[in-house]
Amino acid sequence: MRHHRFWLILWVSMGLYSSGVEVHAEIIQASATSSELSFYFDSDPTGLFLNEKPTFKSPVVNRVECQRESVRKVGQLFRFTIPRYEKARDLASSLFSLKSDNGVWRLVEQVSSKNSEPYPVNSSKKGLQVQMVDDAVALGIKHAALNVDFSSLTLLQAGPSSIAHVFEGTEYFFSSGYLNGLDQQVKRLSDNSILVNLIILNYDHGDAKTNVLRHPHYDPSCPNHLGAFNLSTAEGIGHYKATIDFLASRYGAMNAEHGRVWGFIVGNEVNSHWEWYNLGNASVKEFVEDYIDAVRLCEFYSKKQLWNSRTYISLEHHWNMAGGGKGATNHYFKGKDMVDQFASQSEEMGGFAWNLAFHPYPENLFECRTWNDKTALPGFDTPRITFKNIEQLPAYFKRPVQLFHNSPRHIILSEQGFHSVNTPQGETNQAAAYAYAYYKIAHLDGIDSFILHRHVDHGMEGGLNLGLWTRNTRSRSQSEPERKKLIYEVFEHADKPDWQDYFRFALPVIGIKSWEDLLDSSMH
Repeated sequence: MRHHRFWLILWVSMGLYSSGVEVHAEIIQASATSSELSFYFDSDPTGLFLNEKPTFKSPVVNRVECQRESVRKVGQLFRFTIPRYEKARDLASSLFSLKSDNGVWRLVEQVSSKNSEPYPVNSSKKGLQVQMVDDAVALGIKHAALNVDFSSLTLLQAGPSSIAHVFEGTEYFFSSGYLNGLDQQVKRLSDNSILVNLIILNYDHGDAKTNVLRHPHYDPSCPNHLGAFNLSTAEGIGHYKATIDFLASRYGAMNAEHGRVWGFIVGNEVNSHWEWYNLGNASVKEFVEDYIDAVRLCEFYSKKQLWNSRTYISLEHHWNMAGGGKGATNHYFKGKDMVDQFASQSEEMGGFAWNLAFHPYPENLFECRTWNDKTALPGFDTPRITFKNIEQLPAYFKRPVQLFHNSPRHIILSEQGFHSVNTPQGETNQAAAYAYAYYKIAHLDGIDSFILHRHVDHGMEGGLNLGLWTRNTRSRSQSEPERKKLIYEVFEHADKPDWQDYFRFALPVIGIKSWEDLLDSSMH
């Protein structure tokens, strides 16, 4: 076991001695070993109670009095130590506070990780949301994103097709059939040096698991039946943490028996949560108070298995405007407000290593010529961030207030695509849009990958044709591939030495004379 830095959130402030004398104590430093948590205070905390709860909104589950015989003077500070584990339960993932009227959050450092393998350095940013693994490998992708249906993976009890996982003293069960399919994809991709990210989605299938796994404020009338995770009950918190621990241990193991996963994306396009991460009615502050726990716990348990894994929040292209139109203020948020609120709340907690998975679709999903977008403007107050002004995104995250350990957070483009009208010119425009976007991203610092959506046109995407392949409209399957579109070979050669031969057709379509015309001073 190797020791690394890790974060535990602590809430410490003013309190009272049992004698009634007011005492002011604030935590200055906190640390963890494999067996203990140590809290360092600026004054004697004797008589105060250290409270523990799993999430920001959950009830206190444990209270420990700072007894005089357990408090030690260390230089100018006072140290109080508690066991890290209560039976099998790891307290290092919880929130802590001293009984108080206001809160000051702090971190605990030095947590063990089972695997310290470094994050891979990849040769290009080209990626794909994969449907056909063999074709994706042949296309030479370097990054992949796979959806994980939290509900389909999870079982509430043991059965003939279940796999058991003991997590913090409790046995949880997962579908072996669902897992076998995921294993095959992850293993094949990662064995070909493709960096795999899992998108953790919480679908409502209308079964008994809904009340356990979906947030109590989830509204079943939402359009896509995707809900927030239930971090409001002990049972819901247990299932969520156990699932992240299970996936992280399976795909973060040293031997990579089942393949390697390097990233976890929590939910989908949460600034439009009514459609993609439903939490009922919530202000942006209320929403982030809930969502931040899901991201924080994912980061904790994934890094406990694989230290250099990355956890991402997910946002779509609305930046200084909200989707959904008027009257939807508690259903749709500005992406910029989400980022600012998330950064503020995480900083109050002491900060942790969250990152961003962004979706810079064109302003009109049915118009792929994104270079004509009217609402993608220069400056941080732009209504949308699309590929036309994508440089605004890493620039925003380079500001001091967004840095983590004096470095920008990681940004990936985990889902975006270009619609093709069913004409030759429609396919030409789609291919030109990809060439335009890929060239800009390849020359833009601060974005790690560009993962295209979709592999094959899908019949359930509201009429959008986003694929590298057309679909067979005569098939019962919604995404059976039929033929390759022009974008296919443009995509295939995007990161190869002969890319200019395959991109040249796009120059007059875009209206530029050379590719260097796309690069302004902020992108060099």
